[in-house]
Amino acid sequence: MTDPRPGTFAAFRSRDFRLLWGGQTISFVGDAAFLVALGWRVTDLTGKASSLGFVLAAESLATLATLLLGGVLADRYPRRLMMIGSDLARAALMTVFCALDATGHLGLNAILLLAALFGAADGFFQPAFGGIVPLVVGAPMLASASSLIGIARQGSAITGPAIAAGLYGTVGPTIVWGIDAASFLASAAALGAARPRVIEPPPQLGLRKELATGFRYVISVPWIWTGIGAATVILMVAMSPYTVLLPRVVQDHYDRGVGAYGLLFSAMAAGMVAGSLVWARWHPRRHRVAICFASFGINDIGIVVLALSSWYPVAVVSATWRGFWIGIGIAAWMTLISELVPEHLLSRVLSFDYFGSFGLTPVGFVLAGVAASAIEPTTILAVGGALGAMLWFVPLLWRPVRTAA
Repeated sequence: MTDPRPGTFAAFRSRDFRLLWGGQTISFVGDAAFLVALGWRVTDLTGKASSLGFVLAAESLATLATLLLGGVLADRYPRRLMMIGSDLARAALMTVFCALDATGHLGLNAILLLAALFGAADGFFQPAFGGIVPLVVGAPMLASASSLIGIARQGSAITGPAIAAGLYGTVGPTIVWGIDAASFLASAAALGAARPRVIEPPPQLGLRKELATGFRYVISVPWIWTGIGAATVILMVAMSPYTVLLPRVVQDHYDRGVGAYGLLFSAMAAGMVAGSLVWARWHPRRHRVAICFASFGINDIGIVVLALSSWYPVAVVSATWRGFWIGIGIAAWMTLISELVPEHLLSRVLSFDYFGSFGLTPVGFVLAGVAASAIEPTTILAVGGALGAMLWFVPLLWRPVRTAA
């Protein structure tokens, strides 16, 4: 019997998806290089693990402040234009970042301000980005599109950290900021050439009522609100400490430098590429919610192993393990959201998804940095990873979630 499902790369048949994917791939490379260089630069600049936590918290809080508004606007107005505007704003901010560092004026206060402005611009981009995918591919190709975007995001996280580590160790970090600025311009140019399908926007009822409509939909679907609720807690206790404390763990626990730090990012990204490819090829039609939640839970075991092992090669394997299961989980989640949420609500639902999932990560960033002054970073990571691994399975105890989709 012939399998009627499209292949792994079916979404590439769409010209507009190719433009979207190509522009975002370049932008993802710039972002991945920037994140690694930023973590090392802030740590070098201040010598404190808590400093990176404050920078990431500032960016996250600013993103959360604009996400819900961004979701409403992306359901009202052309999502492509919102993405272009956000790209241009972030390119300008990266240019300022580059100029300040090149002239020796980059301090922690400047980084905090620029991080907050960057986060605010990102809050307008993310709901529009998630909402534009069904407008450039047909419904049968959404699984392929979700997986290919995941591959682009995580594949670039293999090359981005390598670029950052190589340039940081030779010519310094300034060039990395310039690369990120140029990547946003490339994304804007690709979007400018794309022509996504136009949808009729719903009647404008006012910001509050339109947000309320999106919120009512979210809480009416058990697998959506339980997934967001689980992520809210788990990203705070597991992902936030991992992000903030990894540079310190690499330096102190493994006694290695920026290259080893970048390799862990690349290993996790390679795993995510593999996981995304597996989902695109597999694309089951049943138990997708259960597979999604279980995959997220299994990934957090990798944090525990990385924290408890004293061997760096084991850390690399653990990072790859994490990436594989995160790749499956994210691809599954985005496929479900894109397929099952009505188009006219999609950006608002995604904005609530991002807002809820990452709502407590600023708290996690700050607490992890502060706690690391009194508790071993590896202990913090091990406890957070163990909690995350267990909590992802809690929603699956409820039959309406376990048997959904």
